[in-house]
Amino acid sequence: MADAAGRLTKLAEEVLGAPLPVRIRAWDRSESGPPGAPVLVFRNRRALRRLLFKPGELGLARAWVAGDIEVEGDLYEALDLLAGLIWERGTAAPAPQRAPLLRALARPEIRAAAKELVTLAGAPIPPAPPAEEARNRRGPLHTLLRDKEAISHHYDVGNDFYELVLGPSMVYSCAYWDGPDGSLEDAQRDKLDLICRKLGLKEGQRLLDVGCGWGSMVLHAAREYGVRAVGITLSEEQAAYGRKRIAEAGLADRVEIRVQDYREIHDEPFDAISSIGMAEHVGRALYAEYASALYALLKPGGRLLNHQIARRPLEDEDAYHVDEFIDRYVFPDGELAPVGRTTGALEDAGFEVRDVEVLREHYALTLRRWVANLEKHWSAAVKLTSPGRARVWRLYMAASALSFERNRIGINQVLAVRTPESGASGLPLRVREWRG
Repeated sequence: MADAAGRLTKLAEEVLGAPLPVRIRAWDRSESGPPGAPVLVFRNRRALRRLLFKPGELGLARAWVAGDIEVEGDLYEALDLLAGLIWERGTAAPAPQRAPLLRALARPEIRAAAKELVTLAGAPIPPAPPAEEARNRRGPLHTLLRDKEAISHHYDVGNDFYELVLGPSMVYSCAYWDGPDGSLEDAQRDKLDLICRKLGLKEGQRLLDVGCGWGSMVLHAAREYGVRAVGITLSEEQAAYGRKRIAEAGLADRVEIRVQDYREIHDEPFDAISSIGMAEHVGRALYAEYASALYALLKPGGRLLNHQIARRPLEDEDAYHVDEFIDRYVFPDGELAPVGRTTGALEDAGFEVRDVEVLREHYALTLRRWVANLEKHWSAAVKLTSPGRARVWRLYMAASALSFERNRIGINQVLAVRTPESGASGLPLRVREWRG
């Protein structure tokens, strides 16, 4: 059938009531749309079948991961233009809401009117989801077993792959930048040092790093501040990599990495706790338990540094739902909370919240560097994982960078103290002196 692109464009514009912001190229080599715009390439009819059987975000995600849909041109520009079709633009709406195209595709009358799409799509057989999709999750949310499986889905994809993306620091969280022209390695080192200064680490103290990743925080704290450190992760691959780094640094007598859940720690107390990019995995239902557990693990006067992604608040918090692409392909069972809920939970657990620093723009810069690393080493990344897995990481990191830039999501460092009954917090009068 000739001009499949023109027919797809016409139907989409009828639904939207406005021109498509991107160009479309179909499997029959036909093209339609604004000249010079990024091109959304439908490589085969299966791409269309994925959208018909799963209208909306999940269908688009499956088509992207499977390689049935591609973007030609600037990926950031394409995602920014398409954001209005997937989610409402702007920050006036306090949280993601389904945009006109996805709302329309979900309405029976629109689907009934799209019989031409069914003809274009070919055989009415639902394509199997890509192998990279997290499915058949077992048991209730956030049990010890299910959390371990969710962490493994994201992190146990090969340490060599993460080395390509993250660079030598092997830090998988927001860096701390002097400016956009600095190096990723320096910015990650500065972030780790900022956290150590906020925690007021001193030689001989005992640090717990919750969700320690590949061991970068505990290594930095032990080497630069002389602490004894315990790092915990649910990823076997991360733990093995971190232990090797510790041994090579000659710090095995001062640093320990365990495969352990924060709910399983029984060798408290600690002088300080860092939790960097881990609380997003805890879940709303268990956040109070998480805050109380960390409070119990600290000595009186001990400090917690909680570094966590936050979403915009909703008028109706019960309406919150997890992004389907992120839930199926990136962070299974992960949930975001507004920063106010995080600080409230910490205070309810007994903490005194002393400082909140917003690093939203810093994470956008970090993600763009990770995307650049992945694109630079694309062939190697595909060999180390799979084409689908590499596409997952490229899409989620690029889309996340835009989300931070547009203030759809943010990230905050919250410093809290288990203030003793005396009221002596141990903090300097001018707390921001740690900025260096």
